[in-house]
Amino acid sequence: MTKNLLLGIAAVCGSTFQAVACTGISLTSRDGSYVQARTIEWARGVLQSEYVIIPRGQQLTSFTPTGVNGLTFTAKYGVVGLAVVQKEFIAEGINEAGLSAGLFFFPHYGGYKTYDAAQNQRTLADLQVTEWLLSQFSTIDEVKAALSSVRVVGLEKTAVVHWRIGEPSGRQVVLEIVGGVPHFYENEVGVLTNAPGFEWQLTNLNNYVNLHPGDASVQKLSGITLQPTGGNSGFLGIPGDATPPSRFVRAAFYRGTAPQRATGFDTVQQCFHLLNNFDIPIGIEHSQGDIPDIPSATQWTSAIDLTNRKVYYKTAYNNSIRCIDLKAIDFSKVKYQSQPLDKIQEQPVEMVKIPR
Repeated sequence: MTKNLLLGIAAVCGSTFQAVACTGISLTSRDGSYVQARTIEWARGVLQSEYVIIPRGQQLTSFTPTGVNGLTFTAKYGVVGLAVVQKEFIAEGINEAGLSAGLFFFPHYGGYKTYDAAQNQRTLADLQVTEWLLSQFSTIDEVKAALSSVRVVGLEKTAVVHWRIGEPSGRQVVLEIVGGVPHFYENEVGVLTNAPGFEWQLTNLNNYVNLHPGDASVQKLSGITLQPTGGNSGFLGIPGDATPPSRFVRAAFYRGTAPQRATGFDTVQQCFHLLNNFDIPIGIEHSQGDIPDIPSATQWTSAIDLTNRKVYYKTAYNNSIRCIDLKAIDFSKVKYQSQPLDKIQEQPVEMVKIPR
């Protein structure tokens, strides 16, 4: 394997819990626009990130643990993706049919089939599953029907991911491979983080049945009046750390209490505001004295409007929201390409001119 490939495996999956801590949410606007948004974290340094354009008819080949010699497939649909380290490793994306998907780190709970070189022709690297399904399918049911035709393997023994797949209708599923067996879960809560598994995360929400929006009621205790000291006391007890179960709980309650916005773009903005709560300061990810010089462990945040076929993103280096409109791309003519998310890693600042 190439040096870049090894770096890519480390960057996307990592070997420790502090490496990756992605959080995903989804919302639907009043006009029916459906948006899937997420953060992507990497706390070890600058994560090379690119947007990728895949034209219809592009031939693609999967990596295997022994080289670029796995499944070969031709793109049926044009794709816009946000990739890490290499253009093949699409972490989040959408195709021109409106199908969207992304991968999330899933350590210790998932597990693929053992790599078998004799089956290279149907071998698909876990980090390229998103690339494969976005370039091949238009619906979740098509993905489910076709998954048995490929053999998903890991490019690194201890690193495992799971996937979120959504349609413009608002349907979303989570795909987890455990013991080599794929499991699809309908995701009605609209949230995904990392380990443990999705079903466990749903069960864990029951531990927070007391939480509610607004303020807690005034209580009497042994003649003493207990009253809230500030707003949102109904959320007292919601976990604030950055572990996957805690982020899942926070994301579920923040999403579940978010007012429905009018349009797709309004909802995109709302997703960015909600996910601001999940930016991870770099200092909490490392022991003192071992902190890389990057602005945040949250390297970028994206929001994809599946209905209107638009990809929005911002980065730790530039919080200005940028947009790629799939409707403005001719996928029959555009070249297969990738470009950095930030041409210059510097936050633009607009100087305010004070009138005289």
